[in-house]
Amino acid sequence: MSTPAGRLKGRAARLGRLMPAGPSKAARTPFVLLVVVLLGGGLISLLLLNSALNEGSFRLSELRKRTTELTDDQQALQRDVDRASEPDALARRARELGMVPGGSPVFLGPDGKVRGVPSTATAEPTPAAPKPSPSEPVSQAAPQASGQPRPTPAPSASASGAPVTPGASASPRTTAVPPSPSPGR
Repeated sequence: MSTPAGRLKGRAARLGRLMPAGPSKAARTPFVLLVVVLLGGGLISLLLLNSALNEGSFRLSELRKRTTELTDDQQALQRDVDRASEPDALARRARELGMVPGGSPVFLGPDGKVRGVPSTATAEPTPAAPKPSPSEPVSQAAPQASGQPRPTPAPSASASGAPVTPGASASPRTTAVPPSPSPGR
């Protein structure tokens, strides 16, 4: 097709006249504009994508920081629960509520037989109360000798406004529980 349109004959000559003979600048302009628009759109979309990723990373770092804070709070609360669930703390709180140890356990077998010797729970004799120092007011009566639990007086407020519970400074006393005569499980 290196021959000019005049040398071609027939149908090829007619098609050759439809094609422009010289280089065309009009066809190049829309292509350049299309390429510039595509490059500009690509750059803008990359900029938007980059800013969205940066926003997500900032949010992720904030959430990680919040997760760390909440984990620390949860661990502190778990330590408080564990401290309140210790046997000494439970025994002290039970005594403050007027509860007494139950003694040896008794079991009911699947055949309806009672294994062990049931008995009523009685209060253990309380140790002698320490003598108050001259700066402390005497607020408690002597312990009852009948073996019955004495009623716990209502807590009073200290000078700082914090409630004072009776016997809070006393060390808890634990007793050994004898093994039960029932078969172990």
